[in-house]
Amino acid sequence: MSTGLDPQQSDLNTGFVPFPADRAEEYRSAGYWTGRRLDSILTDAAATWPDRAAVVDPDVSYTFAELDARTDRIASALTDRGIAAGDRVMLQLPNSAQFAVALFGFLRAGAVPVMCLPGHRYAELSHFADVSGAVGLVVADRVAGFDYRELAQALVKDNPRLTHVFVDGEPGPFQSFSELADFDGPVRDRVPVDPGSPALLLVSGGTTGLPKLIARTHNDYVYNATACAHAYEMTGEDVYLVALPAGHNFPLGCPGLLGSMTVGATSVFTADPSPESAFALIDRHKITVTGLVNALAKVWTQACEWEPVLPTSLRVVQVGGSRMTPEEARYILDGLTPGLSQIFGMAEGMLNFTRVGDPFDVVVNTQGRPMSPHDEMRVVDEAGREVVPGHEGELLVRGPYTLNGYYRADEANARSFSPDGFYRSGDRVRIFADGERAGYVEVTGRIKDVIHRGGETVSASDLEEHLFAHPAIYTAAAVALPDDYLGEKICAAVVFNGPTITLAELNQFLDERGVSAHSRPDMLAPLPALPKTAVGKVDKKKVVAQLAPN
Repeated sequence: MSTGLDPQQSDLNTGFVPFPADRAEEYRSAGYWTGRRLDSILTDAAATWPDRAAVVDPDVSYTFAELDARTDRIASALTDRGIAAGDRVMLQLPNSAQFAVALFGFLRAGAVPVMCLPGHRYAELSHFADVSGAVGLVVADRVAGFDYRELAQALVKDNPRLTHVFVDGEPGPFQSFSELADFDGPVRDRVPVDPGSPALLLVSGGTTGLPKLIARTHNDYVYNATACAHAYEMTGEDVYLVALPAGHNFPLGCPGLLGSMTVGATSVFTADPSPESAFALIDRHKITVTGLVNALAKVWTQACEWEPVLPTSLRVVQVGGSRMTPEEARYILDGLTPGLSQIFGMAEGMLNFTRVGDPFDVVVNTQGRPMSPHDEMRVVDEAGREVVPGHEGELLVRGPYTLNGYYRADEANARSFSPDGFYRSGDRVRIFADGERAGYVEVTGRIKDVIHRGGETVSASDLEEHLFAHPAIYTAAAVALPDDYLGEKICAAVVFNGPTITLAELNQFLDERGVSAHSRPDMLAPLPALPKTAVGKVDKKKVVAQLAPN
């Protein structure tokens, strides 16, 4: 019997775990899922606010109508060059208006962007290409001294399916992305898509092994962006600053670029989130909303003591990526903005955040409450039993915008989901049971072995595999140490089997292995031996106790 899907779409859905039929119908009936394709966010904005600025960077600005027309031409050019509906294309661009152009161009063509980050290198990108079956890649030419074209050449050599490479800038041996906008043929009709199919693939933070891919459907991601913008009371008078890497879930759809579009708000991109640069942009564009990681929020707050131009127009500053202490929250509230919103979420879906107008005690002492009335949360002990309300345990979640399985990752799915479809977050939390904090979440720790460095989640086990490959290293443990600005820094505790090496030499080795820049150690700690638990495993708590300052 025919599936009704073309070969590419059928291939896309191999390994995609859809929502169960009963829950899907529940979300449609509740009005969360509206059957819209993700790029309809731009279509509707262009029809409603055609002359309003949609995206702005230091070099260019597009109105919603201009962006809509430009992406239509690019989509037609991509189709003309052989990009088909359902094809996966890795998108790795720095923060700029061109990021939005590329994202919507591929969505319009029916392709599925794989949202890579500028810091990803060969190890991650080759893995993404293999898992996703990507046929295309979009990169910048050179950023901060790094030549992405050389990286692309290595990827193409080892991934024969990767036949379409587009470069924003000087293309070298590849195709020019900017020339796609000069397409002068007929604009093709938009390719029909199933709103329940993957719209894009986000990248997980990684807990064991290389990062996994998260298929976000048109239905769930439109809801994610729209509901988040509504919860933050955004309007067309707001201006959003994309300060974090735009391929992250946080600045992309929470509410980010996509949520801003749903209300006709302008998004301003910056590749330099330093206070000096960002404060000037905030003042120039009267930016009202942005999202920051904890470390960057503290840097901005500190800079308010000396910067001549201050970010006085900010209405809401979301801060997430790692747990914020009450002292840090008070510091940011006092020094940066009274509109602090703590946000605790994951690319896998579930979002919790404090709201505009929440009591001071709630904003300072919690990481928020669920975005959707249909978000389901369980807190369980080590045996999987629900704990007494208000007690700590692992957070399990499911809902109208939380995934039901990683993309083409059967082994990870077997350990990451309960039999009834709840995602095991790996975060240790308590949900307050009474008082004004009732229903709000406090993150108290984590169960998964990860390091939260400057808003990026780094898999300790993945880094350790790379460390073990160095001939000078006998054994090693990657651990998190506290850091005032990064939140946590990466420490490689190493037992050498001969002459020692320096941190610079170790990171050069990791660079040659294609390890992303944000996953490399900040500190190298030679030790005579690594402490062990009673069952013979490395005791990382004791490692940290030996290395952390008193």
